[in-house]
Amino acid sequence: MDPSPPTAAAPRHRAALAFIYVTVLLDMLAYGIIIPVLPHLVEQLAGGGIANAAWWVGIFSTVFAIVQFVFAPVQGALSDRYGRRPVILISNLGLAVDFVVLALAPALWLLFLARILLGMTAASFSTANAYIADITPKEKRAAAFGILGSAFGLGFIIGPGVGGFLGGIALRLPFWVAAALALCNFLYGCFILPESLPKERRTARLELHSAHPFGSLKLLRSHPQVLGLAVVLFLVYLAHYVLQTVFVLYADYRYHWGPQAVGYVLMLVGACDGAVQALLTGRLAPRFGERRVLLAGMLFGVGAFLVMGAADTGRVFLLGVPLLALWGLAMPPIQSIMTQQVDPSEQGRLQGAIGSLGSFAGIFGPYLFAQIFALSIAPSSPVHLPGVAFALSAALMLAGLVIAARVTRRLPPTAAPTPGEAAPRVLPGEPLALLTAAASPEHPLKPKEDHP
Repeated sequence: MDPSPPTAAAPRHRAALAFIYVTVLLDMLAYGIIIPVLPHLVEQLAGGGIANAAWWVGIFSTVFAIVQFVFAPVQGALSDRYGRRPVILISNLGLAVDFVVLALAPALWLLFLARILLGMTAASFSTANAYIADITPKEKRAAAFGILGSAFGLGFIIGPGVGGFLGGIALRLPFWVAAALALCNFLYGCFILPESLPKERRTARLELHSAHPFGSLKLLRSHPQVLGLAVVLFLVYLAHYVLQTVFVLYADYRYHWGPQAVGYVLMLVGACDGAVQALLTGRLAPRFGERRVLLAGMLFGVGAFLVMGAADTGRVFLLGVPLLALWGLAMPPIQSIMTQQVDPSEQGRLQGAIGSLGSFAGIFGPYLFAQIFALSIAPSSPVHLPGVAFALSAALMLAGLVIAARVTRRLPPTAAPTPGEAAPRVLPGEPLALLTAAASPEHPLKPKEDHP
């Protein structure tokens, strides 16, 4: 166990969480800004209307996913060998270069080049999860992952609204702003972000034999519960691609929402998601158990996609937004349970394997949903069902719910807090407090020996 008293360890832990929270927040701001405008840029460069743009968006997402599928395990192995900080810095710099290319691209082939570059370097989210596993005892990880999840929500509160507004001024302006944010994040990491993995806890050498997609999946197969939850994660990632691939074009086609309207809707999504992650996850997991929270989140996901796919008006579609936010309850418990099953020196490879699952889903998901949506609205289609892609996502989530219920039936109870230690929970104002704590110059990290 950590020999330092809890009173001394707690401020270091909170400051470290603040550092990584800001890193993820800045990345999400950059991503959120371009969401309302990227499909329209593809539409402008490709021509041929919304159906053709949907096809190209699917191709672009598939190319990115293939590259990520190959490189995510490499990034995880690198972070286990050399630490989390350099991998996060490379990711942030690659993101900045990607947005600059998008801002300047006069043709589709340059967009392909940007997607390939980003796929090779993008690792900030998976490495941030490994960072959290490094600094957080297992009984508090669900709450910590929930706090990190609120950074995603906060980024989506601000980013899409800003992107929609800037896109209304000039279509490529959001990409320049996103590039500036990513560059600021890189500089922030250079001067502020500390390392979370001490040298004595890193792998002795770079595990090249496992630093490939199929080698990294061996780690998942070695733990039955991890493997079962990996299947659930794959279905979750696959279902989520309906939002990444067709939402903007779907909203334009069915509800006539332009970039600004889509930006405001995504702000609402971010606000709801941030509230759920910051206020509910840390409270519900200790009280009801990670399994119940996981299953409830999956059930909310099923309901969200059914409502969104069936909605014939924009107002009805918005009823699915709170359900979509509650879907986020499922992810922190999944992450927490999986990290508890592997060794501390394998956390980076675990996150790399999880990243490979997301990328593997991305190889099929974008093309699948884009094609389904394009066919459902094509003039030659015998049946006009623009929401059928969302119905497919609901079916995938239902399958994930059934599998999750089975593999977590014998889930051991989360370790109780040590005597004198408060039960893990997230206070309403904690994310804001974490941002304030980031100004502290104290190095917050101390190795913990009780990480599984």
